[in-house]
Amino acid sequence: MIRHIVWWKLKAEAEGATAKENGEKLVAAFHALEGKIPGLVSIESGLNFNKSELGNGDIEYDIALDTTFRTKAALDFYQGHPDHQAIVGFVKKVVVERRAVDFEY
Repeated sequence: MIRHIVWWKLKAEAEGATAKENGEKLVAAFHALEGKIPGLVSIESGLNFNKSELGNGDIEYDIALDTTFRTKAALDFYQGHPDHQAIVGFVKKVVVERRAVDFEY
């Protein structure tokens, strides 16, 4: 099995919406992929409610995505799938920073 986990820091405002509104759009879009892409076993996404008491924003990310795939080939297929690519187009407009990790277990 393959895990693909991604975190994003969102622009305060983009595409005429706040970071929270764009985050909610992303969460809904990712959840809509469930059952549509072969090899995608599970997909979870959500907005971060745990903001640091430091208040500097340097260590927090606004949204996370946690996906599981049967194989590396399934992850590769997901990356190029048109439904995923549509989300990527929106992500590029609303995100300032991205972190990701992929691992096999």
